[in-house]
Amino acid sequence: MVDIQNIIDFLSLKEANVRYVVLGTILLSVASSVIGCFALLRKRALIVDSISHSVLPGVCIGFMISGTKDPLFLLGGAMLTGWLSIYFIDIITRYSKIKADTAIGLNLSVFFAVGILLLTIIQNSGNPNQSGLSDFLFGKAATMVESDMLTFGGMALLVISGVALFYKQFVLISFDMNFAKTIGLNIKFYEFVLSILTVMAVAIGIQTVGVVLMAAMLITPAATARYWTDNLRMMLLIAAVIGAFSGIAGAFISYTYDNMPTGPWIVIVFSLIAIASMIFAPRKGIVAKWFRQKQNSYKIMEDNILKAFYHLGEKEGDFYKKRTVEDLMNLRKFERGRLLNGLKWLSAENTIVHINDTYVLSKRGKAAGERIVRIHRLWELYLKKYLRVADDHVHDDAETIEHIITPELELQLEKLLDYPEEDQHNKKIPYSK
Repeated sequence: MVDIQNIIDFLSLKEANVRYVVLGTILLSVASSVIGCFALLRKRALIVDSISHSVLPGVCIGFMISGTKDPLFLLGGAMLTGWLSIYFIDIITRYSKIKADTAIGLNLSVFFAVGILLLTIIQNSGNPNQSGLSDFLFGKAATMVESDMLTFGGMALLVISGVALFYKQFVLISFDMNFAKTIGLNIKFYEFVLSILTVMAVAIGIQTVGVVLMAAMLITPAATARYWTDNLRMMLLIAAVIGAFSGIAGAFISYTYDNMPTGPWIVIVFSLIAIASMIFAPRKGIVAKWFRQKQNSYKIMEDNILKAFYHLGEKEGDFYKKRTVEDLMNLRKFERGRLLNGLKWLSAENTIVHINDTYVLSKRGKAAGERIVRIHRLWELYLKKYLRVADDHVHDDAETIEHIITPELELQLEKLLDYPEEDQHNKKIPYSK
């Protein structure tokens, strides 16, 4: 059971430690989420994972030099080895035949192994200050004190400020490297700045989730935000909100339940948000895609039925003759159940009229069927005339394209072909009067 008093105490932020943890976690989560957007867009997710594992030996070296868990020494060491990991990956891929993914894997394994080795040496050194150093593996935000919050929070603000300051340059090197080169942008410099900010975000984030989960801290909120928008500014904002909310939620769960780690819960929270977004996002979610596929399937069926009506009318010289289901199935191989459903949809749209067991085109339905046939024959003629496609290969392609040609493209097609009266099979191309 959740203690109501714990919830009240957490939300009131009366305890200084709670304030430090909540504020520090929000800043670290937001900084990681924002810089993670650029790592995601530049397809550098694996490099982020490599950096997060590479900071461990730096943390150990910083401790060995200072003899204490001084945040400045630990951060300095973490940033040094994190940046070295990027440098080594670049050197390996540039001067050897090893590909980037292999170089990243090698780099990650070696740096992490060295970090574990140094951590073991420290633990066996007898230094009483080494207590809690192993928490950097999985993070322990709950132990954050005022000095930690000021140091890590200050660097988080520096990361966020760096992204705001160089936003336009980061956009260019993320989306259009060739244009950036053309306008004379110093690409190497801004890539270096972006890599430094990424390393800083990783270095400060290990206090929250540790080196093992740090890659998820950067990439998951960014990937989640990508489901909701195609606008980069909005993506950064959404990722920051997800990061902040997850940070607060992780701190809340850690505070209200005994023996609950903050960092892993932060990762779990934004992972749940990511799964929900993957399923329910309005345009890119699984549910939305399923609905679009259904709608497209309905449209194709409706178009094919109207085209069948038009072909029968064209063949018999009477577009408004009553047709039975068997008439349509004899002309085209429809699945009976889907055909009946399609006829119901068309009746509801007033494109056909249902009379007893027969169906007849309305004027609106005739115009719609005429348009589908016109597009089909124009596209076949286009493939034959401009792409030199054989006559026996144009039909299937036209069957597909006729459902997605817009009115604007239809007009361009008519002008390009100079309003032909017949297709290559000498069939009349109908035009709206």
